[in-house]
Parts: sequence; C-alpha cells; structure tokens
Amino acid sequence: MKWLGLIATAFTGILLLSATPYFPSFGDPNSPANAGVNGGVSVSQYYITETYTDTKVPNIVTAVLADYRGYDTMFETVVIFAAGVAIFAILRSFGGTTIPSHPTAIDTSVEGDHQRIIIGMTCKLIIPVIQLFALYVVAHGHHSPGGGFQGGVILGASFILMALAKELDTALARFSEKRYLALACVGIFIYSGFGLLCVALERNFLDYGILHRLMPATDEIMARSHSMLGVEVGVAFTVTAIMFAIYANLSSKGRLEQGF
Repeated sequence: MKWLGLIATAFTGILLLSATPYFPSFGDPNSPANAGVNGGVSVSQYYITETYTDTKVPNIVTAVLADYRGYDTMFETVVIFAAGVAIFAILRSFGGTTIPSHPTAIDTSVEGDHQRIIIGMTCKLIIPVIQLFALYVVAHGHHSPGGGFQGGVILGASFILMALAKELDTALARFSEKRYLALACVGIFIYSGFGLLCVALERNFLDYGILHRLMPATDEIMARSHSMLGVEVGVAFTVTAIMFAIYANLSSKGRLEQGF
C-alpha cells in the first residue's frame, strides 16, 4: 500500500508540474490578469469596476468566489467534504476494543463543582449568540465581510464549544453523526443544484442569471445576487458539518464517545 501511495503521489505531482509551462510568469505585467486580453480591461480592474453592475453585490470578494469563480469555490467545498470523509474512513471505529475510560464526569449541579457550573452557564448564554451571529455572517456575506465559509466555521465552532464545555455526548445529542453527515451532503447538493438548474434552463453550469425565470420579481442581475446567497448557504452547511465531524472523530479516536 505504501508503494501504491507513493506512485499515486508521484504521478499527481508530475501531472501538476507538467501544466506549469502554460501559466504566465510570476508577476508578468502582460499576463491576462494584469493587462487583459488583446489590450482589454484586466481581470482585476473588471472586478473592481463592474462587479456591482453585474451582480448588485457590494462585496467584491463574495461575487468573485460565488459567481465569477463559482466552479473553483464549489470544488473547494467538495475538498472540505472529502477531507471529512477521509478522516471518517480512517478513524471511525465501530465496536471492538473500547478505549480507556475517562474519569467520572464532574458533578455540574448546584452542589457540584463551581468551576464547571460557571463554564456550563457561560456556554448556555453565549452559544445561542454565536450561532445567531453565524447565521448573520452567512446571510449578510454578499453585502459585508462574511459568507458561507466564515459562517460555517463559526457555527461549527459553537458545537465544538458545547462538546468542550460539557461532553461530546451532549453535542452529539443535538448534532448526531447521521445529522452532520446528511447536512454535509445537503450542502454539496445545494451548491451543485443551482448549477444543474441553470443547465436545465439551457444555460451554462452556475450561470445564475437564467434563474430569474424561477425567482419572482427579479431580473437576471438580481437572480445572480440571490443565487449567491443560496450557494453560500450550501457552503455553510458543509463547512459546519465537516468541522464538527472532524473534531468528534479526532477527540474520541473515532468512537464518538466521551471525547476530550
């Protein structure tokens, strides 16, 4: 297996290096990104001057990631999903020898350990605020700094905080393995679904403008804006689920019991 992995890595490396001659030289002022094509407007200049006209999205970064560079961002989301699946495949353990048990959990009742009471009460107060802010970051990402990746990380961190402050079982009671695996898949399907809808309406994949036919009271420009919010929601679902899945498996050695 080691030799197979070495061969696969070497082949992939050679394949990637073989494409480098087709790239512009680093810092080349005459590259299409800097000088445009046939003396036209450069890519960066076009983004700065035309993004709002094309999409009605004030946040240029979101427009580039979710619209102009939508293919790349979709596969970035798939890479995150693949990372979670890989960790699941390597670490997840069903049955077999049990791991060494942790010490008995500290009593968190009023008569119990006061430090744990403080930590538990603080988390009860701040976790809902964290999750609400995460939803705001996702929903407002195309108008201000934020988006699916950032909001997904914040939302996933809230479940990790719950597991750290209490126990992994407490977090899993709210966000079980079936739920986070399903949510990770749903996020991918949402993103790719927008692209497939565009194809079904005889446009290019992720060419959101045509979706105005399905969105009432919108034109092609506003359809691009609304669709970006939709794909960002898909990204947030996948990032949230995979973040917590990675923590749950690493902290419990794949058994999803007790954790740190």
